[in-house]
Formats: sequence, C-alpha cells, structure tokens
Amino acid sequence: MLLQAHTMMNPNTSKHQCRRVAGGLIAIVQCCLITLLISTSNVDGQGLMEKGIEIPSQTKRALTEALEPLEAAVEYIHQSEDPFVRAYAPDVLIYLKAVKGALDANEFHRAAQFEVAEQLIVRGLERAALLMNGKAPWARQTGLVVRGYRSRLDDSIQPYGLVVPESWQAEAGQSHRLDVWLHGRDNSLTELKFIDQRERSPGQFTPDHTFVLHPYGRFCNAFKFAGEVDVFEAMAHVKEQYPIDEDRVSVRGFSMGGAGCWHLAVHYADRWAAAAPGAGFAESADYLGLWKKETKPTWYESKLWRLYDADEYALNLFHLPTVAYSGGADKQIQAARMMELALEREGMQLAHIIGPDTGHRYHPEAKKEVERRVDQLASIGRQRIPHKVKMTTYTLKYPGMHWVQLTGLERHWEKAVVHAEIQGDAVVELKTKNVTGLKLTMQAGECPLDPGATPVVNIDGQSLNVDKVETDLSWNVSLAKQDGHWKRVDAGNRGVLLRKKPGLQGPIDDAFMDRFVIVKPSGRVSRSLSDRWIRREQVRLEQEWREQFRGEARVVSDLEFKADQWKDANWILFGSPETNALIKQMAPFLPIQWRAGNIRVGEHVFDDTRHVPVLIFPNPMNPEKYVVLNSGFTFRGYGSNATQVARLPDYAIIDTRVRATSETPGGIVVTGFFDEHWQLNF
Repeated sequence: MLLQAHTMMNPNTSKHQCRRVAGGLIAIVQCCLITLLISTSNVDGQGLMEKGIEIPSQTKRALTEALEPLEAAVEYIHQSEDPFVRAYAPDVLIYLKAVKGALDANEFHRAAQFEVAEQLIVRGLERAALLMNGKAPWARQTGLVVRGYRSRLDDSIQPYGLVVPESWQAEAGQSHRLDVWLHGRDNSLTELKFIDQRERSPGQFTPDHTFVLHPYGRFCNAFKFAGEVDVFEAMAHVKEQYPIDEDRVSVRGFSMGGAGCWHLAVHYADRWAAAAPGAGFAESADYLGLWKKETKPTWYESKLWRLYDADEYALNLFHLPTVAYSGGADKQIQAARMMELALEREGMQLAHIIGPDTGHRYHPEAKKEVERRVDQLASIGRQRIPHKVKMTTYTLKYPGMHWVQLTGLERHWEKAVVHAEIQGDAVVELKTKNVTGLKLTMQAGECPLDPGATPVVNIDGQSLNVDKVETDLSWNVSLAKQDGHWKRVDAGNRGVLLRKKPGLQGPIDDAFMDRFVIVKPSGRVSRSLSDRWIRREQVRLEQEWREQFRGEARVVSDLEFKADQWKDANWILFGSPETNALIKQMAPFLPIQWRAGNIRVGEHVFDDTRHVPVLIFPNPMNPEKYVVLNSGFTFRGYGSNATQVARLPDYAIIDTRVRATSETPGGIVVTGFFDEHWQLNF
C-alpha cells in the first residue's frame, strides 16, 4: 500500500490524475496507519538538544516507509502554482519536518513518541489530501490548531500552536484579543514533541474570546535571536489569518518563557497591551553569579549584555502595564527582584504577585489574580499615541517607542534616553541623552496637534519650527544633531554616507536575525591553520543553526553565487581573498585588509596563515544589508539560556593556534566595536 501510494503521488503524474489521487488520500491514510501499527507491534516499547534514544531498526524502517506518501504529496505541493495551495502548504510541511527531522537526527526521546510520529504522518496526509482538493478546513476550526509558516530568515518551515476561541466565527469579522504565551525550557522540545503538545494542551491560560498563540521559538533560546524573530513572524501569520485587535495583544510566559517575556516586554513595550512574566531571568551577570567567579567577563562581553538585559531597559515599562509573578520559595524570584530595583531607579514600582510558600509553579490563587489583572488590562488595550514618551536603549537594534524613533546614537552600548511630551496643540518638548538623530512619526488619523498651527519642537534647549500636520492628521519630522546643535533634516538623509542606523548597527549576531546566506570558499590554501579553522567554523555554523535554531542554513559556493538573487539577504562569507572570490571583490572596501600574506587591522599586523578576521560590516555591494566574515552566531556554550548572548562585538582577530573551546573560537588577540561611522576605534 505504501509503495502504491508513493507511485500514485509521483510528481510526474498529470495534474488531473493528482486531483483524483488527492480525493482518495484519506482512505490511503487509514491504510497507512494500519500498516504502521502492524509493522511496529513487536517493538518494545540543556542548551543543546538532548540526545535521543536508540530507534529500533524495525521502527525506523516502518516510519521511513510511512513517510514516503507524505513526501510525495509534499513534492506535488511544492510544484503547484495554485496560490491557495502555496498559502497553506506550511500547515502540511510542519508534519513532514517534525517526523523526518526526528528520524534523521535521532531525536526521539521516549518510545511513546514513535506512535506520535505515526499520528503526525496521518494528519499530514489528511491535510495534504484536503489541500490538493482546494480545502483547508483547519484554518477555520476552533479549539486547538497547529499551524506553520515559512520563515524569512532561512526559508525553513516553523510551527506554532494556536488556541482559537469557540466564540470565533470565520465570517463575522469581529476582532479578537490575542495573548502570546512563551513556553519554558525543555531540552528535548523537538518539533515533533511541540506539535504533539499543542494538539493536546491549551496551556496555562485560555481567556474567553481570546486567541492564544504558542510560538515554538525555534527551540530553547529564551526567545532571543532567531527565537525573537519567530515570535513576531508567528504573530504576523496569525494576524494575516485571523481578525486580531492590534491594541489588545499581550505577552506572557513562565520560567524560560518568563525570561523571554521580560525581554520582549522592555524591548517592544509599545506593541503590547499587557505583559505578565513569571519567574525566568531578567539579566545575565547577577543571575549567573558571574562577578563571584574567578574568571571575570571581558569588557566587551559586559557591554554586549546590554543587548538583552531587561533591567537596563526598565524605563520602557513606563508604557507597558506589567504584572510579574513569582513563587515565594522559587529561586527564580530573583528576576522580579532585579526588575523591582531597576524600576525603583526609574521612579516606578513593579506590580509583583507572589505565591506563598510556592516553588517553581503558579500558586492557584495567585494565578487567578494574575489572570484577573491581565484580563482587565487587555480589555482597556494599549494607548497608541501617548502624550508622554519615555524610552531608553543601548543600541539602534531597539530604536523606538510609540511616535519617537531614534536614528543615531553618539555612542553604542552606552545608555541613550529620550523624554518627549506633547504640550497643548502645537508644542513638543524633547530631552535627549546620547542621541544624534530621531524621527517623530504619527500615522494618518493619529496626530493630536492642531493641523492649522505650525508646530514647535523644543529639543535640549533649542526651538525648531517644523512642518505642519497634514490634512490626514499624519505628521513626520526628522531631526539630526551636528556639532552640538539640532536641526531639521529630510527623512533618511543626514549627510553621512556610512553610519550605524536601525537595522545596520551590529554586533555580529545581528546578521542572523534577518534573511542570510552562507557563501563558502571554492579555493583552498594547503597546510594553512587559518584555512582549516575557517572551514570548521563554516560547518559548525551549519550544524549549530539546525541544532540551536531548528533551521537549514542556505549555502552556496562563491563561484555559483549570484548577487541579484540575494539582494534581500545578509551575506555570510567564509574564507579570504585567496579562497573566496566574493571576499576578493569586497576586500578593498573593508576596514580590515589583507596585504602580502598579512592581515592589517589599523596598526596591527598578523600572519594570515595563522590568524583569521571575523567581522560584521555594511555590505559594500549591497549597503542596506550586512556582510559577515568567517563567523556564525557567537555564543558557543550550551549551559543556561542566560549564557546564550552575543559573545563577540563587531570585529575580532582569531589566533587559530589557540584551541577553540566551548566558550571561545580560539585566541582573541584584537577585538572591538566599530564607531558610529563604521570605522576602527582604538
């Protein structure tokens, strides 16, 4: 039967024949399941993904054969040009990826998951049959639904779980509240296990008339880096598919999910109606006790904590009603205590509900109180144009709050602050620190200023007359600070060709939070330590991207690379001008140079057979994107999620004679951040 199904779903079959086959696939599904059960009836039966159990050969053979009709159906789906089929294809592909990934990488962790794999194959086939007949009923069902989307980062298919309220009616058009729930740490949380959980469990909170989104987060990274991107890509997909009220979206989570909630709350405080972090961690150093250890963090690691440490961004919670929860006997109450201190420094007091004598879980009565408060906040919704804006950041990676968007800093990784206030009908007061550029932006219908008056912006003691509000009640003003004075400028033009700006500010890890492609070298330098190191690091990135972020990195040779095909991507180049043709083209325009067998970094000179440069820089051939040399994401350890932070700044020279460890790629002899104009800064 399996062989017959595979033959019937051959992609060379005509479209008419495939339609007929699709109509009979439901019956095939039932037969496949029976075959699977017969063939397996005799089977007994942290950081990095936990090692799986041994898969009995009979079970592996049966599951591999059972996948064949699903693989054939997916091949047909890939070839379809029908927009409907393409739109819903990820909802089928998640099942193939989940089972095939577990088989290929030996990621079954309990014998019971073999049966789960069988069930997921059946559901994948059922969806494939329906989809090829022009139907996707799961997109209109209520209750527990698992969906998928194709990620912009690497074209991988990523799953998410959804609780669809029973009150939702597909044709009614009424907008609904959305809660985002971030899961806790689980080092065995494969796609297979995640999908199984999301098909069976609604989770901790299921408010009435509310969609609840459960992002996968690309495994267990505390919803940072690609995990952070996953949350927003999954949200975007939900908003495309269902009527979501943009002003009633809340973020919640517990344990590792609580850590992710703290991070997403402070960095995106203007996007949520409420935040409800439970336990977790809010920063790295105190949580991990790093200052008590004999080996202290480096100066640049300390600065890089400011990318994700939530306590550094506490001021931003001025805009986000937040209800924290901790068990009174839970050591992870430390996170809320750190945020209490940080908020006190900003003149605010944290709403902190504590479960009495409770460990790492919700106390029943405390949980009810958290739920009551979040429900109340969600019913009110977020304020789109507050008259007061207070924000802080350390990087243009997180540049804005409501109608204030930063476009330039005096110095990255130092605290930048903006206080802004609309006063009356025509005055905006601004006070800034460590800021050289900003935009004031209000969309159509949003601006509360008088459209008949000429607005005045008072900024750091200067008064500037700016453009009037337009008749659609939109308003856009761009300001830049030059030689200590603020002036109005045209949007997007500050008179500097190369500068750090939002989306182009580093560090190295930032390149992996957008679409990227790895370009491998075709040339080889024999007996070179640096060449061998480079090739190991390239392979490591491909492997670690799959293991840590559950994707498949796209890789192309330098000789096959076509720039026009990758205009929308960051280019991750491995090699040197001698081994990689693309690096050779770019070398004259990079701040680190190769000359006569040496690598030159300012006044520093290194033998290029033993040393390797790694860096991130605006792509000389595609200036709105990055080029990265010889590096993947820079954290290497597999301990606490709090250690999964950026470990290298904008550039470094690696001595390949020093053995790489779980903490470092080798000997780091020179490293640093480029200045605000992407120049070396010694």
